[in-house]
Amino acid sequence: MDGERLTVRQKLGFGIFDMGGNLLFTLMGFWCLKYLTDVAGLGALLAGAAVMIGKAWDAVTDPMMGFISDRTLTPLGRRRPYLLVGAVPMMLSLWLFFSAPAIPNQITLMFWATGILMLVNTASTVINIPYSSLTPELTDDYHERTSLNGYRFGCAVFGTLIGAAAVEPLAGAFGGGGRGWSMMGLALGAVITLVTLLTFFGTKEKKHSRDDLPTGRFFATYRAVFTNRPYVILFLTYALHMTAITFLQSILAYYVEYLYPYNFELPGLNLTTISMLALLLTAMVFIPVSVSVSKKIGKKRTYQICFAVIGSACVIVAAAGHLLPPPLFLVLLAYAGVGVGFSYVAPFAMVPDTVEFDAVRTGERKEGAYYGMWTFISKVGTALSMLLSGLILKLGGYVANEVQGPGARLAIRLIIGPIPALIFLGALILMRFYTLDEKSYKKLMGQ
Repeated sequence: MDGERLTVRQKLGFGIFDMGGNLLFTLMGFWCLKYLTDVAGLGALLAGAAVMIGKAWDAVTDPMMGFISDRTLTPLGRRRPYLLVGAVPMMLSLWLFFSAPAIPNQITLMFWATGILMLVNTASTVINIPYSSLTPELTDDYHERTSLNGYRFGCAVFGTLIGAAAVEPLAGAFGGGGRGWSMMGLALGAVITLVTLLTFFGTKEKKHSRDDLPTGRFFATYRAVFTNRPYVILFLTYALHMTAITFLQSILAYYVEYLYPYNFELPGLNLTTISMLALLLTAMVFIPVSVSVSKKIGKKRTYQICFAVIGSACVIVAAAGHLLPPPLFLVLLAYAGVGVGFSYVAPFAMVPDTVEFDAVRTGERKEGAYYGMWTFISKVGTALSMLLSGLILKLGGYVANEVQGPGARLAIRLIIGPIPALIFLGALILMRFYTLDEKSYKKLMGQ
């Protein structure tokens, strides 16, 4: 497929997977911490620690999975077999996580949560790293990669909407409480399994021989990744991006429930769900806009727009969000959604360019290593932000399902505002040093 335009069917076959990938990311980002504190009954600090350990494990396994898939050679391809193997375990582990047993001892409950989160994240690694590593093999065209990832993240936003907005309605439809959350986990896990299998059957890898596979050892392979300057800059920027986004995701439900003083509902939807929809529906609209903007001003500047918009929205929410009537509050979240929409495509359209940069330099293709390290650093950031969110809530005196005191209210405002805003500012500045633009990429490829 190199050098060719991809058909809509090919793009959709590839992209549909990320409906499930982002469903999982959003489900765990928005609801994991709150589920553990408010439904499973785990203290905020212990819940943050459980999520951090689970994510740290996830981060360690990602490079391992990338290394393995780079060296896999089967009749089904290098990457696709792992989609088939991991699809059902993904559903079962997610169902198990949202079926928390009644464990009165906090330490025991934390160990349970940590162990199950490690299972969830392992299943996610088995399917997500090989999937991401498919991207550079589908096309080497600079703008076609942007279009391909536009389809991917168009599908991803539908998963994001489900992961954010369907959780409470689904749990309520199954009777609420522990059983409702358990059945919700099973239902959403089934969706992830279905779309994973659709991508397995809907894509076809290029044929490879044993001579195409990288031969370096594990640590040597990953040391080589860090000699790729454009990749390192993008990689660190994305780490800051994901750290800041995780602070926002983990605290939005707390902010709406415990700080926002106005009540606003639609049939079957409370303000928490409506807020997430305002944010994410706007993001969905602006994903194709970001693709068009990227073609005019470049991927780098498009990515920087996302940091400026979301960071400024964080500052406004923390300073005055709770003072705004619901219509203006939702407009503010929609403004943040513009930035979120601009954050989807650009980084994932830039990674293949940096991978190609390395392939031309070295003569070896190490997509799995690059995508394994890519998710490793993002998950380290996610783990730290989850732990810090739990710690800040604990220090503020947060008590689940109670009216919060001044300390807890301040903690929530810090997590949703100044902290992510400063991180986004750092990402915006760091991105200025990225140099692999369209002109230099085409020169590299002899186009």
